Amino acid sequence: MPAVTHDEWLRRAKAFAPPRAHHIDGTEEAGGGAAFPVVSPRDGQVLTEVADAGTTEVDAAVAAARRAFDSGPWPRLAPADRGRVLLRVADLLQERRAELALAVTLEMGKPITDAHDIELRALINTFRWYGQLADKLTDESPHTAPDALALVTREPAGVVGAVVPWNFPLTLAGWKVAPALAAGCTVVLKPSENSPLSALLLARIATEAGLPPGVLNVVNGDGPVAGRALGLHPDVDVLAFTGSTAVGRHFLRYSADSNLKRVWLELGGKSPNIVLPDAPDLAKAAATAAWGIFFNQGEMCTAPSRLLVHSSIAEEVTEAVVARARELRVGDPLDPATEMGALVGEAHLGRVLDHVRRGADDGARLRTGGERTLTETGGVYLRPTVFDRVDPGSRLAREEIFGPVLSVLSFDGVDEAVELANATEYGLAAGLWTSDLSTAHRVSRALKAGTVWVNCYEEGDLTVPFGGMKQSGNGRDKSVHALEKYTELKTTWIQL
Repeated sequence: MPAVTHDEWLRRAKAFAPPRAHHIDGTEEAGGGAAFPVVSPRDGQVLTEVADAGTTEVDAAVAAARRAFDSGPWPRLAPADRGRVLLRVADLLQERRAELALAVTLEMGKPITDAHDIELRALINTFRWYGQLADKLTDESPHTAPDALALVTREPAGVVGAVVPWNFPLTLAGWKVAPALAAGCTVVLKPSENSPLSALLLARIATEAGLPPGVLNVVNGDGPVAGRALGLHPDVDVLAFTGSTAVGRHFLRYSADSNLKRVWLELGGKSPNIVLPDAPDLAKAAATAAWGIFFNQGEMCTAPSRLLVHSSIAEEVTEAVVARARELRVGDPLDPATEMGALVGEAHLGRVLDHVRRGADDGARLRTGGERTLTETGGVYLRPTVFDRVDPGSRLAREEIFGPVLSVLSFDGVDEAVELANATEYGLAAGLWTSDLSTAHRVSRALKAGTVWVNCYEEGDLTVPFGGMKQSGNGRDKSVHALEKYTELKTTWIQL
């Protein structure tokens, strides 16, 4: 994309016409008339009011998805034909990339450069990857006795309810919607009430690209009403959720209290990032540690929020991270030069600041940050924050903060590092910096995490699965393994 200036993004923001209605059965539906405001964290201004789903709207969306699955063309299309539609979706998303990036930045505060170059790249690549994969899956025919033929086939699971958070509203929606559609399922997507606009645009674009009515529906609303209605609905066959561990427990209860639908959970994290003295490049390790915790304002389930550094290099690495935190440019998310934007809202900022206060009370040393900034803008901004001398048993070291707050802990040996890394209820991701191949393999195997990055962080592509262990959830997004969530295995035994 040609360079777009801050002034031009401001002009586009003024001209932005956000969607307001639910997207149900291929059309935009206002629902019963209730609405809620969408507030931009960059300046505290109301962007629009969007239709608020109650059980009636959720019922309508699920009914549309049910009809589309039971009697519509989508599950019955040849896989190659489904793939071609998903590729058209990807092409149209590329054409509308700037509009979608603007929606993400306005609704949740992500820097526009990150929204355009990272979030939208991930979304477009996801639809393109699953579009290309759709006709390349195979069933099985196990070897049997000569008088029988056995077939093991994968069939679409049915209606999928997908509930996604606000921090990566399009990436995480794409990770669920694209493989579900590739498998032949139909979807009801509920975005966060903080970030409904980009999801509504996604549904509009998918319909324009040729997705049949009812195949992708979007309902706006909060978790206690719309999310609960989706989780309890007897016509939803699969529920895929990304969000907090506490809410994940609710969805498991909803399943138990309804039709025992399969529930797939990608939940919280308190990811360790281990730096050993033999790291191949300490400067790169420190820079990556700073980037990882401050990227997306620290609002990432995989954020390397615990930096575990060998005591012999702890001060050197910490000083480098602190220096980077102090020079990081916090500012208007619509400014392409901004490196860290606004937190999603006032309530979330309050929770993050409470963690900062409790960390200081528990004896950790605040090295930088910990204060609100840019208050004159009306937006929700926090200075990048670093604590060291953090007690491993403290709340700062154990609880997910979901903000730009780093806890530095030191250790004296590799086994101690692994013990510290695993001393959490979460198991989503981890990082390790070492030049020793055996150490890399041994420690990676010992870490209880769904993803381990060695001498890097947040790297990978769609060929590899993503998900957690322990209370970070179950199932996997991305890769061919994501299709396991949205398909059922059927055995057919034919006696010859």
